[in-house]
Amino acid sequence: MSRRLIYLDNNATTAVLPEAVREMVPFLSVYYGNASSAYSLGQESKEAVQSARRRVACLLGCLEEEIVFTSGGTESDNTALWSALRTSGKRELVTTAVEHPAVYRFCQELERDGYRVRWLPVGSDGRLDPADVARAIHSETAVVSIMWANNETGVLFPIREIGEICRAHGVLFHTDAVQATAKVPIAVAEMSVDFLSVSSHKFGGPKGVGVLYVRQGVPFHPYFWGGSQERGRRAGTENVAAIVGMGRAADLAAERVGQFAERVGKLRDRFERTILAGLTEVRINGQPAERVPNTSNLCFHNVESEALLMELDRQGIQASGGSACSTGSAKPSRVLVEMGLSVREAFSSVRFSLGWNNTEDEIDRAAAAIVAAVRRIREKLPAALVAE
Repeated sequence: MSRRLIYLDNNATTAVLPEAVREMVPFLSVYYGNASSAYSLGQESKEAVQSARRRVACLLGCLEEEIVFTSGGTESDNTALWSALRTSGKRELVTTAVEHPAVYRFCQELERDGYRVRWLPVGSDGRLDPADVARAIHSETAVVSIMWANNETGVLFPIREIGEICRAHGVLFHTDAVQATAKVPIAVAEMSVDFLSVSSHKFGGPKGVGVLYVRQGVPFHPYFWGGSQERGRRAGTENVAAIVGMGRAADLAAERVGQFAERVGKLRDRFERTILAGLTEVRINGQPAERVPNTSNLCFHNVESEALLMELDRQGIQASGGSACSTGSAKPSRVLVEMGLSVREAFSSVRFSLGWNNTEDEIDRAAAAIVAAVRRIREKLPAALVAE
């Protein structure tokens, strides 16, 4: 299975890099001390955590003391929004209708508790107009939360410009950068960003660990209460091995981010060209907006994505109908519907997300298999349905 597998779902998760695994293993067996312990075994763990913190800070372009380790992107997103509400005393948030469930569903829960959420629309290409952000900010706005890159379409949002708008209005700004980290350069210290969320397993680190960047000087209110770990900002015994793995993955990502954009971007473009040349009635969801270089969300007219995904899976090609966090839902993609796709079009869309290890041969074989599978599915359709 592993020899023939073509994995094109890297936005859901990536394989843990061998280099990260090697650094993690000793902290699962030999250096198992609690990083909060004063004796030498604990101090070795503490030093390893600090080393990882420096590596992640280098990747994000910030100070190491601005890094707070969490259990992943979801916790980081929830914590940032909760902190902004508690420290400001205000009861209003601004976000988009296409955010990841970690922000979207948290905001829905806040609405049920009496908070006000201003939901911003996106255009048919998935882009957000920064002017809409400026118009949505009011005196009771505690925080604006806008994702850096959409997890389903890969569309990039104008984070620098939005940050400047928030700074001018004196409003805190959070960005979910889970799908942007290691794919595009991030220099958060040069931007008006107060909170930024990262998840390790999206760029070659282990699952179950992430980071919340908290700009120095920004008031902070913890989401968890307990011990004094992470300088009192995130209680709970540190997951040292996972943090070490994230640190190594961040180190490699910092070295490769420019190459990733060039190499993987070319593969993605090659993949799309081949499919568009081999099929009619295919649309790239999110085009012509700027996207992260690895993501291709394609709508195949008159093809149910579930049927296509099952056919591809039988051939060892792994892809997704949308966000991995929404898999199993009988509803169409909220992101695509918000972009103006019909329910039928949303159910006909598939997300392919490439990774560093994909090769030209894999991309060519996958594209050829997709073209053939779509043709087979369409041939079985009733003539009346095809004519629609």
